[in-house]
Amino acid sequence: MRIFSGGGMWEFEHTIDADVTPAQVWARYADTATWPEWDEGILAVTLDGPFEAGTTGTMTPEGQGPLPFTLTAAVPEKGFTDETVIPDTVTLRFVHRLAALPGGGTRITHRLEIEGPAADAMGPGLGPQITADFPDAMEALAKAAGQRG
Repeated sequence: MRIFSGGGMWEFEHTIDADVTPAQVWARYADTATWPEWDEGILAVTLDGPFEAGTTGTMTPEGQGPLPFTLTAAVPEKGFTDETVIPDTVTLRFVHRLAALPGGGTRITHRLEIEGPAADAMGPGLGPQITADFPDAMEALAKAAGQRG
């Protein structure tokens, strides 16, 4: 786990090693309708197209209304990035990386970057609220990926 704050950016990153393949995890990422099964903080996710860069959608976190996001990168079995822009305030960038481990399994990394003019003010409060469930969600993701086969 790593946290950085300052200079117009707030960052948090968490990594786990899981006994699943990158393809198994990727299948869970790409099936956004099932995200609430492994991320308790998410009530619903919709996409307006395929799971690829440029596609937009909405994510409904627990206790909030739907938030628009855009997939800005999506590389099968390697990871994806999505962004939610709050105009003139901050951009919330979620980076999800997958790396096959030499002995089998996958290193899964989830990262949140909050950047923009209000990042130094908002990041230290908002960031930990958003990332508090990263460890649990990532463990649940690995378990769900293994169940899917």
